[in-house]
Amino acid sequence: MSVQLREAFENAKKENRRALVTFMTAGYPTVEDTIPILKGFQEGGVDVIELGMPFSDPIADGPTIQVANNVALKNGVTMLQTLDLLRKARKEGVTVPIILMGYYNPILNYGEEKFIKDAAKAGANGFIIVDLPPEEALKVRGYVRANGLSLVPLVAPSTTEERLELLSHVADSFVYVVSRMGTTGAQTSVASNLSELTSRVRKYTKDIPIAVGFGVSTREHFTAVGELADGVVIGSRIVTLVGQSKQADRQNMAKTYVEEILAGEKHKVLTVDEFNTLHKETLLNASKLTTIANEFDEKHKFPTRFGEFGGQYVPEALHACLRELEQGFEEASADPKFWEDFKSLYSYIGRPSSLHRAERLTEYCGGAQIWLKREDLNHTGSHKINNALAQVLLAKRLGKTKIIAETGAGQHGVATATACAKFGLECTVYMGAEDVRRQALNVFRMRILGAKVIAVTNGTKTLRDATSEAFRSWVTNLQTTYYVVGSAIGPHPYPTLVRTFQSVIGKETKEQFAALTNGKLPDAIVACVGGGSNSTGMFSPFEHDTTVKLLGVEAGGDGIETEFHSATLTVGRPGVFHGVKTYVLQDSDGQVHDTHSVSAGLDYPGVGPELAFWKSTGRAQFIAATDAQALEGFKLLSQLEGIIPALESSHAVYGGCELAKTMKPEENLIINISGRGDKDVQSVADILPKLGPQIDWDLRFEEDPSRGV
Repeated sequence: MSVQLREAFENAKKENRRALVTFMTAGYPTVEDTIPILKGFQEGGVDVIELGMPFSDPIADGPTIQVANNVALKNGVTMLQTLDLLRKARKEGVTVPIILMGYYNPILNYGEEKFIKDAAKAGANGFIIVDLPPEEALKVRGYVRANGLSLVPLVAPSTTEERLELLSHVADSFVYVVSRMGTTGAQTSVASNLSELTSRVRKYTKDIPIAVGFGVSTREHFTAVGELADGVVIGSRIVTLVGQSKQADRQNMAKTYVEEILAGEKHKVLTVDEFNTLHKETLLNASKLTTIANEFDEKHKFPTRFGEFGGQYVPEALHACLRELEQGFEEASADPKFWEDFKSLYSYIGRPSSLHRAERLTEYCGGAQIWLKREDLNHTGSHKINNALAQVLLAKRLGKTKIIAETGAGQHGVATATACAKFGLECTVYMGAEDVRRQALNVFRMRILGAKVIAVTNGTKTLRDATSEAFRSWVTNLQTTYYVVGSAIGPHPYPTLVRTFQSVIGKETKEQFAALTNGKLPDAIVACVGGGSNSTGMFSPFEHDTTVKLLGVEAGGDGIETEFHSATLTVGRPGVFHGVKTYVLQDSDGQVHDTHSVSAGLDYPGVGPELAFWKSTGRAQFIAATDAQALEGFKLLSQLEGIIPALESSHAVYGGCELAKTMKPEENLIINISGRGDKDVQSVADILPKLGPQIDWDLRFEEDPSRGV
């Protein structure tokens, strides 16, 4: 009912006041609280309510809203239940406009057209989909329009003039203006440049109302922002107050807070009968679905997608970060001097890394000839140094002085800290608290190198949450900061950028193998798969050599039939996570699954979009190795070749051995040993009592036989 949204702002303007928009997460603090809080908002005098649809990984939101999302999900709130709460609220007399606000993946999982139809029937007026950029939203815009609803665009301080003009064409009720870069959360003051921002936005929106949010929490803020905007949005402060209140007081708290913000000023609301009549008319008169022209035509040197996978599913504020990065990458990749500078670091890295035949492992498997690409011999002990150094060079070209990174097993963190130490840049690494615990050695190495390591205590406390925190930090500090993503994940251009820098692995492998075998190609290439940095780097130079089998080995954890694994490509489904459409481990409601792996670097519920594309086309095959099988690979390479591999690489060793057994002795298979295993020795010692019996491996010390003699 976009008409009711428009009227809310028109009525406020006629009454010479500013519209108040308030936010609450459905199901927080309890499911039973939602409708009373919505009633409290209406009784206090709000004009529009944003009802948050809980999502497991809300990267645009700060800790307050993230906690509210997590609590709501623990309370069992689903998309269906959110719509049911909306429907019940309408029946119980809440008639002010309600916008459903959330992230795209649960909607995609539900089915966009079905969800929008169901939301319209439940009484929604429109949507704010935080991570669905307009150029990716043609279908959604059509479905919304066909149901008489409104899709409210978000603009940020970083939104370009071109995007502002196009976003203003999308708006049919109002535009939500994010007042500052960063994530949601109450602030002590309003943004200092707000006047300039609203003036710039109004050049394009003209008569379309604008509502300003992010950081507003007091009557003084409301008044100050209201001088520049048609509406004011308040969210995090209300969520905090509700969370601190006793259950019996929450409706009254919502009402009282709104009254304080509005200084008691209220407006007429529709009766239930009036609302029902308007609702019925809207559903009857909604325009038929028509094709909407794509007004967005941003130019990209490199494709933003791999088939249906990829893209930029990010909050509007992140587009500035990505645009700057993409332009810098495009210019650098076309500049011979950049590649000269990168190649000049090969001796520092230890490139080329060696390729040699694993004679005893080959004999043990009794099939194909097994070769090892030794990325574990690189400086810092893994393939991560290739990408880290290249991105730090890129950061220097962009004039950045501070570097941030995420890390799981710690190898990317160590590599980034190393690159920063070499070039004199400040380094901060985000690492899940659980990974900090199990990778203490790498944490200490990073600190020795001068990096600051921040333990992320949100969510699962693993790579997934470290990545979310790094994105939040980047968008807040774009002017000085560069985010070195460690894997081929995330929104464009990261998957292409990381694969490009890591493709040195596959290029070297192809040249080295040809030199050793009189120009031949290998018959198979095997790499472990987490996000995809080593596998895309190894596979991509062989992509069009269709005689070469590409096999990725994921983390099967306790087994893919259990809930404790990280086998995204093996059992995941297409979805949107961390800014990209790819395969995702998710539940039936589109919430991202917790993951498990003995190897911290593979403990991630998403995967790079290029790997997702290769799976969809059949160019690459993917299997999962359990923790016990990975430990077997660890044991085999250590005891047969004298090479202790990282637990991540151990998955590839196991998968490679199993594949080699099915091949002929005259055939050749190459395993990418992406990292060395000294970082994992303590983890192996800890897990051996549990997993050792499964593979007949016991390393416990025997009692000294000389005692008592």
